[in-house]
Amino acid sequence: MAKAKTDPTDGTPLEAVIGLEVHCQLKTRTKMFCSCENRFGAEPNSLVCPVCLGHPGSLPVVNRKAVEYAIKVGLACGCEIARFTKFDRKNYYYPDLPKNYQISQYDLPICKGGSVDVAGEGTSHRIGLVRIHLEEDAGKNIHADGAAESWVDLNRAGVPLLEIVSQPDMRTPEEAGAYLRMLRLIMLYLDVSDCNMEEGSLRCDVNVSIRPRGSTRLETRTEIKNLNSFTNIENALVHEIRRQMKLRESGQPVIQQTLLFDPQRGETRVLRGKEEAHDYRYFPEPDLAPLTFTEESLAAAGATLPELPAARLRRFQSDLGLGAYHADVLVRDVGLANFFEEAVAKYAKPQAVANWVVNALLEEMNARGLGAQEAGISPGRLADLVRAIDEGKVSNQKARDVFKAMLGNEKDVAAAIRELGLEQISDDGILRGAVRDVLRAHPGPVDDVRKGKKNSVNFLVGQVMRSTKGQANPGMVLKMIEEELGVAGS
Repeated sequence: MAKAKTDPTDGTPLEAVIGLEVHCQLKTRTKMFCSCENRFGAEPNSLVCPVCLGHPGSLPVVNRKAVEYAIKVGLACGCEIARFTKFDRKNYYYPDLPKNYQISQYDLPICKGGSVDVAGEGTSHRIGLVRIHLEEDAGKNIHADGAAESWVDLNRAGVPLLEIVSQPDMRTPEEAGAYLRMLRLIMLYLDVSDCNMEEGSLRCDVNVSIRPRGSTRLETRTEIKNLNSFTNIENALVHEIRRQMKLRESGQPVIQQTLLFDPQRGETRVLRGKEEAHDYRYFPEPDLAPLTFTEESLAAAGATLPELPAARLRRFQSDLGLGAYHADVLVRDVGLANFFEEAVAKYAKPQAVANWVVNALLEEMNARGLGAQEAGISPGRLADLVRAIDEGKVSNQKARDVFKAMLGNEKDVAAAIRELGLEQISDDGILRGAVRDVLRAHPGPVDDVRKGKKNSVNFLVGQVMRSTKGQANPGMVLKMIEEELGVAGS
C-alpha cells in the first residue's frame, strides 16, 4: 500500500491527538534477567533457560548493561533519571509469556519526562515524553497461512526492551512518522539498538483520538498494536482517524479498543477491548532488589554520550558549510556521516566531499543494500578522488568511471585513472591545437559567440571535450576559446 501523505483532518474543524508507545530492543550480549544470548535468527527455542522459561525456583538477575543503556537514552532525551527505581510484575496470560507475567516497571520508571525535537517544513516541533522504562520482551507466536496449528518461539522472551511513551503531542500521521524516525536515529547514534523494524527490534503502538480543533480535552482513544514500519504507522493512522471522524459525523461513539492494522486491506480491525492498568495487577517484583543511582554515576554516564543527530546537523551546516540537503542526508545515516567525516579529515573540502558521498557512494549503497563501510571504497580513497578532480588530474565527468573502477579493491586513484586512460589533458600545446581545430570546423557557432551568444561557447567546449574523448581540462578549454575569439571574460 502506498505511503500516506495526507492529513485526514485538514480543512475540518477536528484535529487528531496522537501518542506513541515505542518498544526498542537493546543490543546487549545477553538477555535482561538471565545469561542467555541475545541474538536474532537462531534456531527456535534454542536461546532459552529456566529463568526466561519461568521455571519454578529460577531467579532473575538484572543486566547492568541494559540499565546503562536506558540511562543513556534518558539523558539524550533530557529525561529526569530516577535516583531510586524498581521492577514490577505485569500479570497477564498469553502463549508467548511462559511465566504468565512480564517483569516491567510501573510506578517508578527509570526515566521521566524529556522530549524529542522533530523538524519538518522549516519548523521544529518538540514532542514531550511521559516516561522511559525497562522491561523484558515476550516470545513470538508464529501463525503460518493454511496451517491448523501455531507455534511459539521463546528465543525473544527475556530480551531487554526499552519502552518509550510519548505525550499525545502529535497531530498528523506524518508528524508521528517523523517523531519515530528521529527517535530511531537517536538510538542508532547512542549505539544501544540496531532498530531493525523488519526483525522486530523496533516496534510501535499508536494511540489516537479526535477532538474539536483547539480543544484541550482528551477524547476516547483507540490503540493500534505492533506496527513495524514507518509506512504502516502513517497509513494506519490515516485510516483510523478517518474511521473515527465517520463515527463522529454519524453520531456514534468511539469505543476504547485495541486494534490491529491490515496493510494489505488498508484497514484496522478489533483485537480486544482496551485494558486499563489495573487489569494487569501490577505489584513489585519480589525477586529483584530496587536500583539506586548516585550523582557521580549519572555524571559518568552523561560523559559517554556521543554527539547527537541535531547537534551534528548544526555543526555540518555551521562549521563545515554544508547545504541543508546534504547535511540532512548525511546525518540520517550514522555510517554515512561517519564515512563523510573520515573523508573530510583526509581532504578538507567538505562540500565537494559531501557531493560525492551523497550522490555516488549513497547510490552504490542503495543499489547493493550495503552500509557505507561495506560499499567497497575507503573514506581516504574517496577523498583522494575528489582531490584528483580539483587538481585537474581527471575531469568531473569521467571521475564516476574512476569511482566505479576503485570499488571492491585497493586500487588508488592514479592507478585507476591510468588503467582507464582518463588522465586529464592539461598540456597547453595539445589543448590549443584541439581548440583551433574545433573553431575552424564550426564557423557558425564561432560567429554566434562573437555576437554575444554565450550558449554557443558551451557548444564549442563540448566539441573539444568530444574530440579529446572527455580528457581535456574544461576550464582551460573555456579560457582558450575566449582568448582565441577575443571574448575573454565576457
